[in-house]
Order: sequence, then C-alpha cells, then structure tokens
Amino acid sequence: MTLTADQKRRRAQQDYNGGLGLCPARQLLETISSKWVTLVMLALADGSLRHSELRRHVAGASQKMLTSTLRSLERDGLVSRTVTSSVPVRTDYQLTPVGHSLLDVVYRLKGWAEDNMDDVAHARMAYDRGRLTRVE
Repeated sequence: MTLTADQKRRRAQQDYNGGLGLCPARQLLETISSKWVTLVMLALADGSLRHSELRRHVAGASQKMLTSTLRSLERDGLVSRTVTSSVPVRTDYQLTPVGHSLLDVVYRLKGWAEDNMDDVAHARMAYDRGRLTRVE
C-alpha cells in the first residue's frame, strides 16, 4: 500500500508519541520528579524509618499519598520494605543502593531550589502582576 506524505507524517507522529510514552527513561523521570518522591528520599537518607515516622518527616503528605509514593519507589528498586512480625506488625523503609546513588542528584536539586527560591519568588510575583494588569 502506498501512503501519501501526509499519511506518512501522521503514522510517524503516532509511532513517535506511542513510543515516547513507553520510554523507560521518561517513565522513571516522571516518577522521580514528584515532590513526594524527593521528600521521601531525603527523609530516608539517614537510614530506615517506619511509615509513621515518614509521615512526620514528610509534612503535608496524606497517608494515601505516602503509601503510593513508597510503593512506586519500591517497585522501581529505590526503596526496600522490611516487615517484622510483631504486635503490631512493624514495617520499615530504607533506600536501596540504587536509591542512595540517586541522592546526589536529589541533594543538588534541593540545593539549587534553596539557592534560587528568592529569584523564583520574585519572578512569579512579577509575572502575576503583569497578568493581573493585562486582565483588568
């Protein structure tokens, strides 16, 4: 079957978009770029924590969000979960060696945010003032 140039372009675009969504690097970047992932990894940087301890360290995270984040990190091999049979059952989370290898990037991102938060805040205020002026 012969395709027109437009049909070839559309097919290539569909193939590209379909392939991009399945790209493992993209999927991993989507996971690790979550603010909750970053905060959980920083909380676990110094060692193992229980779920309740993580909730105290990661302010603002609901139990559902924290559980979802931990499952995602465990699935990706960045966090390990250890269940100890006791009453009540104890569950501890810690970074794996792969999770520890990502910490350098997380620390650099955190440092950049701290170094540039004032500039970003000023830029946001200037942008918002400009948008309000145009709307009125």
